[in-house]
Amino acid sequence: MVTSRSVPKEVVQQVSEYFSILSEPMRLRILNLLREGEKCVQELVEATETSQANVSKHLKVMLQAGILSRRAEGTSAYYKVEDELIFELCNLVCDRLATRIEEQARHFRDFSLANKH
Repeated sequence: MVTSRSVPKEVVQQVSEYFSILSEPMRLRILNLLREGEKCVQELVEATETSQANVSKHLKVMLQAGILSRRAEGTSAYYKVEDELIFELCNLVCDRLATRIEEQARHFRDFSLANKH
C-alpha cells in the first residue's frame, strides 16, 4: 500500500525538467530522427530544415539531460539516443493520444448518424 508523503522539492523539480525536454516540438522531431540511429549534426539540420544553431541548442539540452550521447569524428559531431526509455515514454503518450482521438472520432460519427434520422 502506498502511503501519502511529501516528495522533496528537488525530486519534483528534476522530474519536471525531464518532462520539459519533451515539451519542445523540435526536440521531439530530433529524437524521432535519432530513433533510426546515430546522426551527425548536419544530417539533423537538413532533415529538420532549420539552422545549425537551433539544432545544436536542442541537442545540448538533451545531451545535458543524459538522453543523448555525443562523439566527435574529425570536425563532425555525432549524436545518438543514450536513454532508450525516452521512446517507451513517447510511445505511451502517442498511444494515449491515439485512443482519445479514436474515441472523439466515434463520438462525431455517432452524432452525425443521429442527425441523419
